[in-house]
Amino acid sequence: MLLANLIVEKYKAGGPIMHPILVVAIVAVAVVTERAFWWIRESFKRDAETLEKVLAAMENGDFRAAVSLAKDSVDPVIRMIYRGLSHVHGSLTGALQVAAGAELKRAGRFLMLIDTCITVAPLLGLLGTVTGIMSAFGAVGGNELAVEAVSGGIGEALIATAAGLGIAIFCLLPFNYFNERLAKLQFELETAATNVEVMVTKAKQEGFDTMTFRRENAEIIR
Repeated sequence: MLLANLIVEKYKAGGPIMHPILVVAIVAVAVVTERAFWWIRESFKRDAETLEKVLAAMENGDFRAAVSLAKDSVDPVIRMIYRGLSHVHGSLTGALQVAAGAELKRAGRFLMLIDTCITVAPLLGLLGTVTGIMSAFGAVGGNELAVEAVSGGIGEALIATAAGLGIAIFCLLPFNYFNERLAKLQFELETAATNVEVMVTKAKQEGFDTMTFRRENAEIIR
């Protein structure tokens, strides 16, 4: 209760600029929390064992078994392979790129919003600093030196600055972590796509007709 009262007091003392800072803080907490839970759920979807089986089946030239294993998987890498092998229109490389792009778009969702919060929050804090100092100097310029007004203006400047920096720091650490996870996923998708292309090229050289296989597989799915 005391902490809540202290926060409310500081919020009021921070001046009008605290209202947009509060909005940024709410957005930041909501987005960071959503992305944290999303990555936790995503980590449980990874299926390295099935991925190895899919790649092994493709290496042995058994693409039907690979598609059967990859079907209905929630692993993003396996999902990309399945979409690439099942896509009828366009090249295999194009299908893999589109599937990988869709996975990366899901993984990178809201990262731009977090980056915006990191940038905007300190700027709002700086704006609060300027308005607070202006208020303090306005009091100094009066007929009589109003100590409370001057200290209130300086306090407003410091509180706004601290709030803006606090939000930026809160967002920065998870933002870097999410970017690292995204880069790791991108590397895994690119590696898997390269492996698929190499194995499909090898199968083509041995007489495997990928387009016929993809059409037949699409008819089975229907």
